[in-house]
Amino acid sequence: MELTVLALSFTLFLVIGVPVAFAIGLSSVATIIAAGLPIAVVFQKMVGGMQVFSFLAIPFFVFAGELMLYGGIAERIVRFANSLVGHVRGGLGMSNVIGCTLFGGVAGSPLADVSAMGSVMIPLMKKEGYDADYAVNVTTHAALVGAIMPTSHNMIIFTLATSGIASVSVLSLILAGLVPAIILTLCNLGAAYYVAVKRGYPTRGAFPGWGEVTRAFGAALPGLLVVVIILVGILSGAFTATESASIAVAWALAITVFVYRTMSWKNFMTACAKACKTTGVVLLLIGISNAFGYFMALYEVPQLTGELMKSVSSQPWVIFLMINVLLFILGTFLDMAATILICTPIFMPIAMQFGMDPIQFGIVMLINCALGLNTPPVGSVQFVGCAIGGISVGQVMRSIAPFYGALGICLLLVTYVPAFSLWLPSLVK
Repeated sequence: MELTVLALSFTLFLVIGVPVAFAIGLSSVATIIAAGLPIAVVFQKMVGGMQVFSFLAIPFFVFAGELMLYGGIAERIVRFANSLVGHVRGGLGMSNVIGCTLFGGVAGSPLADVSAMGSVMIPLMKKEGYDADYAVNVTTHAALVGAIMPTSHNMIIFTLATSGIASVSVLSLILAGLVPAIILTLCNLGAAYYVAVKRGYPTRGAFPGWGEVTRAFGAALPGLLVVVIILVGILSGAFTATESASIAVAWALAITVFVYRTMSWKNFMTACAKACKTTGVVLLLIGISNAFGYFMALYEVPQLTGELMKSVSSQPWVIFLMINVLLFILGTFLDMAATILICTPIFMPIAMQFGMDPIQFGIVMLINCALGLNTPPVGSVQFVGCAIGGISVGQVMRSIAPFYGALGICLLLVTYVPAFSLWLPSLVK
């Protein structure tokens, strides 16, 4: 009875348009009332869920990303990407992919990535004769790489969502995301080139020479070094994964204020305000999802889901495919943080039962959640891209198949070839 109340009330609140955080909280309260338990249980679980030292990394990583966004780093990355591949057919599209990947590495946020790179590249691509739907699809899909880069705060959220299920270190997850990020970038480049050739987009001048590439790389290098600093610092033991987030903030401030000299007081205050808003939303989701997860564990939702899946098939590859499909469907209705916090306790034990490593599952989860960011009706990355491109979501969806295909190939490779996500973490054990 209580489980039915939990599921139906949560679904009902989502259908009528209640924000996800409040839908989770209200369904938890409804379940408490149905179970006859003290309502204080919900608040105890909320507060307990937020009182974790590792959560300090989330506001710092979010703040670092906002500083990168408003500090002028995107323009330098665009120049470097254009100098590298801008001369090939559909070169602006491929430059967009590389630029978004690099900026995603320093910002760690797909939404910040599409906001920064999209505002530069989408109007430029339209001006050069590229169709708006192509420009938006290239940008929004390339921006998703930021979800599995070292500065992604969603990795921190996932490691905390695994509490009580398995021990997943932030460092292992960071390393596990590097090879899939490269694979996803290559798949995006392939999709961008394929569509550019199919539509007959022109080449854009000649190769500027390695001298220009070197100069553009030198200009972008200070901003890009944040990824190297985080990896080297954690691996060397100079600081922990949680402390690395504060190092990222200090580095972003130093670069944008003293090196690039592009950080104005107005932009700094805007970055602070947006970081506070994002952090508040994420922590609210974490606290409420902790209460929601308590009920799912109490009423054995993971076990029941696992039994249901096993009744369909006992083959691991079928189970993994079902998990991917369910995560994709749920990701179209939930924001990334909410999907991680709600679905990890359900699907991770099932995946582990059929032989998937927790670290590998983490990357599979993050890629699926990233795909949800670019899928209506709750595709925030897609909405931002469409707003910048001045085009409707319906028009973009009509030509999205090659880019979905690229992301799907990457997801299948990570799901069924464990070495892609486990090789690097195995080197530091």
